[in-house]
Amino acid sequence: MLGAVFAQTPSVPTALKTVHDYFEVGLGDKVVRLQFAVTGPEMQRGLMFRESLGPDEGMIFVYDKPQAMSFWMHNTPLPLHIGFFDAEGVLKEYYPLFPYDENTVKSRGDKLQYAVEVRQGWFRENKIVGGARLDLKAVAAALKARGFDPTKYGLPK
Repeated sequence: MLGAVFAQTPSVPTALKTVHDYFEVGLGDKVVRLQFAVTGPEMQRGLMFRESLGPDEGMIFVYDKPQAMSFWMHNTPLPLHIGFFDAEGVLKEYYPLFPYDENTVKSRGDKLQYAVEVRQGWFRENKIVGGARLDLKAVAAALKARGFDPTKYGLPK
């Protein structure tokens, strides 16, 4: 008697995404493609040395708890805007950042958890104002794709 032979395909683990990958995240009524800076070295490098960004591209800095924020433009040749968001994903403040400016831009608030850098003028051009929201479900999904536990950042799995 011949038995059936079933070939089993070994499961191949999906490669984790990196800081170089982009994720689509809603911001207000727009969608922006963001790279996720999560680790200390990723945050320290940020957009340093970048010569260009697409019209709807940027970087999000994700912190594990709300805090005051401070950024500078060391080795960063692009004019940027930075938006500071609270733990609920609400835009609280945004500021221009100028190429190579090593003066720090500090948040006024101390309960901020996300910072989004986009090319300078993006917030105005897209009518994104205080109170606009980040899609935190997309943020959680991107963190998971990067291999991070979203609950560590106060987000649902």
